[in-house]
Amino acid sequence: MKVSLTVLPDPAGFPGILTTVADAAGAGFPRVWFPQLPPSPDMAGWDALTTLALAGAAVPQIELGSAVVVAQTQHPLALARQALTASAATGGRLILGIGVSHRVLVTDVFGYPYDAPAAYLREYLQVLVPALRGEPVDHHGARITAVGKVGLPGASAPPVVAAALGPRMLDLAGELTDGTVTAWTGLKVVDSHIVPRITAAAARFAKPSPQVVVGLPVSVTSDVEAARAEIAGMFNPGDLPAYRAMLDREGVDDVADICVFGDEESVLAQLRRFAAAGATEFSGFAIGDPQTQARTVEVLAAYRD
Repeated sequence: MKVSLTVLPDPAGFPGILTTVADAAGAGFPRVWFPQLPPSPDMAGWDALTTLALAGAAVPQIELGSAVVVAQTQHPLALARQALTASAATGGRLILGIGVSHRVLVTDVFGYPYDAPAAYLREYLQVLVPALRGEPVDHHGARITAVGKVGLPGASAPPVVAAALGPRMLDLAGELTDGTVTAWTGLKVVDSHIVPRITAAAARFAKPSPQVVVGLPVSVTSDVEAARAEIAGMFNPGDLPAYRAMLDREGVDDVADICVFGDEESVLAQLRRFAAAGATEFSGFAIGDPQTQARTVEVLAAYRD
């Protein structure tokens, strides 16, 4: 199992992001992930693909992924063009993570409908994936119309992973993408639901074993209660139905119950359990004071199966 970093907005602004990516590469991380945060006065919501294109051009030793671009906010042909541009800028080191997000964002913030998200994502991927390969697209579906071709010289098609948690989404990801990237999903769910469901779906379509990228907060600390309190003070993903369903499957009430907190030995043991469950990658974002975050990043970088 690979261990990578999720890069959150930096108080120092955009230069701080570039520094973080360079430091991650120097520490030996194989990949960093950039979230596409919602518009909010409380967050510096950099555009994920633009950010990783610039970071990848500046730091040549590391892969870069988006976790995740919201599908409804961009036509699949437009996203294919943007992703191929970013892929070219990074020398083919892009991993494109996409998803359908949540009704509260898609409808309440952007004003788009959120009916049948799995059916929408199926059509979206039926356009996006061949477009990324440079193939002509002529799609007239119930939700998406797309006619055209995106051809960019020297741009390689990036792997695509979907934010898939529920059964239908996992089946879809196994059929049409290279895997899934999860958030706020604990060990039990990864082991008993995510990995077997998407692996079976990929096998049905003779696809290679899928990537399963697990993203969670991490803190190497002797004060686990302080780490739990910090997560509780950020926001509550359990209020969102997709994440609430995963917490219910896990059998916990609080998202802090699925985070990776503890001393160095405990954190490394938890990572090994994710590897044993079938996760192919763990992407951690370090929390705590600056010293704790720095120590957490050191431990993540030192992880070996």
